[in-house]
Amino acid sequence: MQIATVIGNAVSTIKHPSMQGRKLMICLPRMADGVTTDGYPIVAVDGIGAGVGEKVIITSDGRGAREMLNVDATPVRWTIVGIQDPNTSQQ
Repeated sequence: MQIATVIGNAVSTIKHPSMQGRKLMICLPRMADGVTTDGYPIVAVDGIGAGVGEKVIITSDGRGAREMLNVDATPVRWTIVGIQDPNTSQQ
């Protein structure tokens, strides 16, 4: 799992059937300090209703993605599985 900031939405006119009806969010991975970027932006499937500007927890767990999407096979690699509480400070 990794912390990331949602920096935008991705729109796709054609999606794999396992992603139909799911939001695609552009996430910028962060280092443990929550500020320093850790690579390039990635596209993650939103499973919890995250919005632009929120700090989220993303994972590349394939089994978790298949369970979230309720399918046996999917090309999804990254999923959003949590939103950081804005009232908690990063240590």
